[in-house]
Amino acid sequence: MDLTPRQLTILARLRERGFEVVAFPMYESYVGLRKGNCGALLAPAGSEGFALYGEPSYLVAGGLSARTIQSDGHWFVRKKDKLEASPERTAELESFAAELVDALLPVA
Repeated sequence: MDLTPRQLTILARLRERGFEVVAFPMYESYVGLRKGNCGALLAPAGSEGFALYGEPSYLVAGGLSARTIQSDGHWFVRKKDKLEASPERTAELESFAAELVDALLPVA
C-alpha cells in the first residue's frame, strides 16, 4: 500500500500515542491498528488522511471480532472463538475507540 507523507505523519502520531501498526489477515487493503486487546482498520481517505473502516473491535484469538448477543449473553466472537463482553472488556474497547477517534482528528 502506498501512503502519502501526510498519512505517514498520522501513523507516526498514532504510534507516539501507543498504537501499534499491524496487519490483519484478509484486510491487506487497510492499515491495522492495535492497542492493548483492541484493534481497528483504517482506510486511506484521499491523500490527506484515513477513515475508520467498520468499527473498532476487541481482539479474539489475535483477530478482529464481532460483538454479538446470544441467548447466553453478550460476546465478542471470531470464527469459533468467543470471549464474554464483560464490563471490563467493553470499557477497554470504548476507551480504545474514543482515543483512536481523538488521535485521528486533524491537527492544526
